[in-house]
Amino acid sequence: MRRRSVLTAAGAAALAVPVLGAAPAAASAGGRRGLDIRAMDISSLPKNEDHGAVYRTADGRREDPVRLLAHAGITHARLKVWVNPVDGYNDKARVLPLARRLRRAGIGIWVDFHYSDTWADPAHQTKPAAWADLDITGLTRAVYDHTADVLGALKRQGTPADLVQVGNEINGGMLWPEGKNWGSDSGGWGNLAALLKSGLSAARDTSPRIRTMLHIASGGDNGTSRWWFDTAVSYGLDFDIIAQSYYPFWHGTLETAAANFADLTARYAKPVVIAETAYPFTLGSEDDINDILNSPSQLTPGFPATPEGQAAWLRAVADLAAAVPGGQGLGYCYWEGTWTYRAGSGWNPQDPGSGNAWENLALFDFDDKALPGLRTLGRYRS
Repeated sequence: MRRRSVLTAAGAAALAVPVLGAAPAAASAGGRRGLDIRAMDISSLPKNEDHGAVYRTADGRREDPVRLLAHAGITHARLKVWVNPVDGYNDKARVLPLARRLRRAGIGIWVDFHYSDTWADPAHQTKPAAWADLDITGLTRAVYDHTADVLGALKRQGTPADLVQVGNEINGGMLWPEGKNWGSDSGGWGNLAALLKSGLSAARDTSPRIRTMLHIASGGDNGTSRWWFDTAVSYGLDFDIIAQSYYPFWHGTLETAAANFADLTARYAKPVVIAETAYPFTLGSEDDINDILNSPSQLTPGFPATPEGQAAWLRAVADLAAAVPGGQGLGYCYWEGTWTYRAGSGWNPQDPGSGNAWENLALFDFDDKALPGLRTLGRYRS
């Protein structure tokens, strides 16, 4: 995820998809269970801490943020990996010490490969500068080597990854244009499949017990989801988990997401995880950057932009995951819950002066105190 316009996959609009039966509201589904994955993406934590960020309990006591997450019941931390980022954060060298902190706290490690030097999402999949001149054969090898290098380093230091994403929000592919899967400038699905197979193979060769994910951003969009995963399966991609981003302000209602997840898990016989979600605790901003969520029109009815509304949204999304038929909803991940505002820790790795457009969606308030949603995220039916 990043500040973005969302890409609609080519061809999805024309896909003839059977109308799914009316799905019950997630909040009314019975027989809910606990969730194996109650995660938070904390990729920006090291940079935030280096720029002076502190984290506090709800009553104001300063605490190590990783210990705070563990105490709250977080099971996994999601860490994005860039290749050679300009600011030096989110690469292997930064991920390794953070992984050690997580393992000491008993939190599992979920690695999110972007295969870029910067943000990768449905509208942006820029090749790393060091890979710019590689053809598809060279890119396929680079994906294998990079994936194996990072996962191997984690394993050697005694902090093996439990979960891995091969690509981030890859609706339109990755490593453009060679790995783009639609449009006149694309390399086509064959190239994308070769890249994904390479990353999946590297993950399993390096960490045989790891669980692999393919991740798109279409939580409430069954047409795009079917188009993407039908094609992936037709190319023989062997992965363990369907990962979906689901933000209500981009990806539809709880009802459409419930119907989509029920269909996907039945269609492909694979579990689903909500790899990204978030909701604001206020529409205010701590810096002078206009936040992504800044208008009442962007809110979901019934969920105000308050600490209590944020926590209620998290419970609703947890209910959504827990209600996937057959126990096939593994859980959910809150995106960048520790990314509070600190000058210098902004969106653009090339611009130290760039601001944070996310601080009103963090799980810590403008006084650095843990919000009720943190406990909701970690303690859901645990």
